[in-house]
Amino acid sequence: MLRFSFKETATEAEREHVLAVMRRTASVESVSFSTVGQNLDDTEDFTHAYCVGIADLPALRRYMHDPVHLAGDPEIMPHLARLAIGPDLSDDMTPTLAREILALHDEKVALYPEWAAELGPLLAARPAA
Repeated sequence: MLRFSFKETATEAEREHVLAVMRRTASVESVSFSTVGQNLDDTEDFTHAYCVGIADLPALRRYMHDPVHLAGDPEIMPHLARLAIGPDLSDDMTPTLAREILALHDEKVALYPEWAAELGPLLAARPAA
């Protein structure tokens, strides 16, 4: 789950392009289901959300490093004001799952420092796993 808000300067065309790129990213083979649209939880002032269902950790790793995903982020991030990245929920009850998912994120940060530098300022505080 990704919740986000656009920069006030983002035009309607830029916003639609970002949502289209997100939908393209959500269509990669490692994603079981997805939705992209308005965020209905207004407690943190995020206007939009992106949700993908991913079967397991190997699929998540593939998703995170998929060329379509990697190509989409530079088209998306310049238009965002703020975002929060899950994990938010899972039907896998493994007690360490959140830490394992966050470790995959940290692995990606280490592999792609330019991506991490662009992402960092956008991130809302993330709770410790």
